[in-house]
Amino acid sequence: MSKPHDRLRELGLTLPAPPPPAASYIPTRLVPVGEGRALLFIAGQVSSRDGERLTGRCPDLVSIEQAQDAARAAALNVLAQIEAAAGLDNVIEVAQLIGWVLSTDDFGDQPKVMNAASDLIAGVLGDAGKHTRAAVGASALPFSVTVEITAVVVVRKD
Repeated sequence: MSKPHDRLRELGLTLPAPPPPAASYIPTRLVPVGEGRALLFIAGQVSSRDGERLTGRCPDLVSIEQAQDAARAAALNVLAQIEAAAGLDNVIEVAQLIGWVLSTDDFGDQPKVMNAASDLIAGVLGDAGKHTRAAVGASALPFSVTVEITAVVVVRKD
């Protein structure tokens, strides 16, 4: 089986630089939980690509397909934070993703949007990338981004 960086290349993806915090918080926190293991908490990663935020409410201002693209961009930012904090090769398992989708009140396909992020993370990390998840609709998100994702990851820690 190939390593996460090999899978990224096979998928034609490149990890972005981990986005810096946009306010008064840190992007990640490693919490030791036993010998050789830690929980990596990842602050909300917004949908952005090449320094440009992907914005708009689904489905009236952006389509489901555009929202899925935004979810993939946010997921790549999650992977970039994992790489910076612990290394993708040290992921034991992704425990949980929580994704918020900027949505109209009557939109109920947040899980369909978030599937794009879940599929990307599992595609890069294999079985270690399979996770529990919540997909939530929101009437407002920071900077009017389409998607924001936070994660908890179990990593090897020396």
